[in-house]
Amino acid sequence: MTANRAAQAEQYWTKLQQNVYPGRGIVIGLTEDGQQLVQVYWIMGRSENSRNRVFIAEDNGFLRTEAKDPAKLTDPSLIIYYPVRHIKGAHIVTNGDQTDTIFEELQKHGGTFESALAKRTYEPDAPNFTPRISGLVDLSNKQFAYKLSILKSAGNTEDQTLRHTFTYEKALPGYGHVIHTYEGDGNPLPSFDGEPKLVPLKGDAKQIADTYWGMLNEENKISLLVKTIRLDDGASELLVINKE
Repeated sequence: MTANRAAQAEQYWTKLQQNVYPGRGIVIGLTEDGQQLVQVYWIMGRSENSRNRVFIAEDNGFLRTEAKDPAKLTDPSLIIYYPVRHIKGAHIVTNGDQTDTIFEELQKHGGTFESALAKRTYEPDAPNFTPRISGLVDLSNKQFAYKLSILKSAGNTEDQTLRHTFTYEKALPGYGHVIHTYEGDGNPLPSFDGEPKLVPLKGDAKQIADTYWGMLNEENKISLLVKTIRLDDGASELLVINKE
């Protein structure tokens, strides 16, 4: 079983390396030592507006995107947002302003990851209709280790939103699951298809960051973060890489 798992993870890792444009991506999993949950998030871009971004970590542990050159910013609506926020033991990571929707929903009595995302849909960027991808680690909820979600259009149309949430009851040391916005490059861009895929998480936060940053297409990658969350005391740390 372990050998099959490793082979499966390496197989998709190789596919990611060969994918020039998986778009924005989220990985959630567990470090090899089983001590820390990990959230990885990266952004990519093809246009000048999309590439004009950096990750900025705040003192409160939140992280926002910001224009690298404000003078070149033409449309901030889908590129300036908080990818990472947390409330108590719940750590949110997404590819858009649905981060705020989830954050606000979790503040309410009875509010959940799913009820928050029921209020949102895919991004209004026809003809791509880019999926909204989201992830959650909630140390206060022992029923699951982490969740991943994708909201996407049905067949690149506005007919309906396909809403898929994947719940992982147990995290596997040295592995995570990845979900990303696109299957690859194209016009329109083809949305991610199927379930999140198993991928390796080897080494500490810096090794994970360097490995995933090195995997992404050099021309299209913009920024990447790795967030670690200790299982014993909930302490978290952020590591950020921005393209020079």
